[in-house]
Amino acid sequence: MYRRPLQSAIKHGINVTTSRAAVGKISEREALARALLACQLARASSACTTQCRTLHFTPQLYNVKETPQHSEEEVGAFTKLIEAMGFTGPLKYNKWKIKIAALRMYTCCVERINYDDFFERCTLPDTLNSWFLIAQLHVWMCLVRMRQEGREGKYMCRYIVHSMWEDVEQRSKIMGIDATHRKESLKAMTETFYAAIFGYDEGILSDDRVLAAALWRNLFNRQCEDPRQLELMVEYVRKQMQFIDTLDAEDLLLTGEVKWRPLVEENAQSILKVATPTYNDAGL
Repeated sequence: MYRRPLQSAIKHGINVTTSRAAVGKISEREALARALLACQLARASSACTTQCRTLHFTPQLYNVKETPQHSEEEVGAFTKLIEAMGFTGPLKYNKWKIKIAALRMYTCCVERINYDDFFERCTLPDTLNSWFLIAQLHVWMCLVRMRQEGREGKYMCRYIVHSMWEDVEQRSKIMGIDATHRKESLKAMTETFYAAIFGYDEGILSDDRVLAAALWRNLFNRQCEDPRQLELMVEYVRKQMQFIDTLDAEDLLLTGEVKWRPLVEENAQSILKVATPTYNDAGL
């Protein structure tokens, strides 16, 4: 509505001046000057006579739970150089403490989960591959949480994944899988893991339909025919992500202790605040 007076004034000025130029009263240069003058006058008059609206906007997105966003840590030129070469620069906490915490966090992903409950309610076969699919789902949730903690969190994510592959290889050896099949299985699991990471990331940032599709492809291996199972897992992932987001960042970086909510509970909307973990000066 602000452009119509301006456009009409421009057209009127151009028509009048060009018509006069056609009959020889004014030159072409004078016609262009008068058209520009009419444009400026129309813009000034529209700014004075047209009622302006005050636009209110905010870059902040309001969610159910507002969490502080961690700004990128400023690092020096030397740190950027050595990290560009593939090394890790100095961190806020001791690297060995973070490595131990990463191992503990992975241990929480494999030892504090009731796998039999998942096998039963999701009708998954009791195999190494099913165990890996459930474990990688919880590892992914830990990675999402720790990636919010800057360079220290990313460093911890690296060793969580490293601990996972070490554990998978050891379990396959204990099960008696020969070296050839073990190598092929690890290659397939690696491809599955990184494909699942992308799918779960997209799902957690989208609505429940996208998350359900990611779970159907990766966790159920495209073999789920009961929508109630997908609904159960979508609810489980949402409440679990909401829960671990409330855990203290420093405690996670120094202890790696994560307690998971059960697969089925009466009041899934509530957030249960766990007891704060304790650790000594050595981070143990």
